Amino acid sequence: MSGKISDLSKFPKSRRLLKHADFQRVYQTGRRQFTGNMTVFFLRREAASAGGPRVGLTVGKVLGGAVERNRIKRRMREAVRMSRSTCGGPVDIVFNPRKSVLTLPFAELVKEVSRGLRVAAERARMAEVK
Repeated sequence: MSGKISDLSKFPKSRRLLKHADFQRVYQTGRRQFTGNMTVFFLRREAASAGGPRVGLTVGKVLGGAVERNRIKRRMREAVRMSRSTCGGPVDIVFNPRKSVLTLPFAELVKEVSRGLRVAAERARMAEVK
């Protein structure tokens, strides 16, 4: 092990939603897309704050104890990291997973996250055109 981590395996702060105000802005003024095992909230950012997509996760206490919630977050972060290349443009995305994410095979989770990212980017682009 060389201790070096490739850029693809990182999930830097610049690509994450971190502030409560950012989450609230996406929830209140953004749009939502329902998938089988999660809800995807998204909002296009202004051109001045261009860059790639920023992703946030919300896992409420209703989904279980701390161990289960942390496992859901770890699985979701890895799925987002593996499929974030499918989404481009300045868009903020928040994933709100359901408890079924715990038992979903990881390959299916990655497909669903990838589809959520792609749909969010496309619909955010269409909202900009209108």
